Amino acid sequence: MIVLKAADELDVMRENGRILAEILDRLVEEVRPGRPTQFFDALAERLVRDSGGEPAFRVFAGFPGTINASINEEIVHGIPTDARTLSDGDLFSIDIGIYRNGYCADAATTIPVGAVDAAVQRLLAVGEASLWKGIEQVRMGNRLSDVSHAIGSYVESSGFHVVREYVGHGIGKSLHEDPQIPNYGPPGRGVRLQPGMVLAIEPMVKTDALPTQTRGDRWTVVTGSGGLSVHFEHTVALTEDGVEVLTRGGE
Repeated sequence: MIVLKAADELDVMRENGRILAEILDRLVEEVRPGRPTQFFDALAERLVRDSGGEPAFRVFAGFPGTINASINEEIVHGIPTDARTLSDGDLFSIDIGIYRNGYCADAATTIPVGAVDAAVQRLLAVGEASLWKGIEQVRMGNRLSDVSHAIGSYVESSGFHVVREYVGHGIGKSLHEDPQIPNYGPPGRGVRLQPGMVLAIEPMVKTDALPTQTRGDRWTVVTGSGGLSVHFEHTVALTEDGVEVLTRGGE
């Protein structure tokens, strides 16, 4: 069941989205070669708790970290650790959620560590642009699959592939609510979008078309070929005035 948010609920979610965006911006500022992924997790947890919130991934999914810290072929759910450090040329994906005053916000971005070549820059650009292609379709009168189609068709026409095993989702009092939002499919299907819907739209884009795999830690999801992947996500709300990106931050 899709839960529509009332005006007072959206006010709380706006505040949570603003706080989460500021935290994610702070984490991005700290990205540099030689830093272990646990450094970012410790900083994220401190910032989340200082804001009066809790790490949403711990609360709702039992994940052993405040952030998903995924590098290169790791798509999502990378476990932060002191044993894994960033290297020049890596792609570092940070996915973070906050639970505060009874509501969640969720966001993700992928950052190049130092210099990357033109092909990697293009993967990053396509991944981020696909998120905005999806967000552009969040408007009254559209159907849910219009978002999915906008993302998937753009990515595939650009020569890359979306991850099909993981999807975007509704968000509110729980981290994952209805509806599920695949990043592929035909347009014009599914529920009609209406004011009060709050969605976490999150394309994961990779270089291969193979099924994903999960490592032995039962969390870390990787590409089938070992090729690169990027992950971008925003929490957005549809209101009578249009779409509002709650986690936009200082991008």
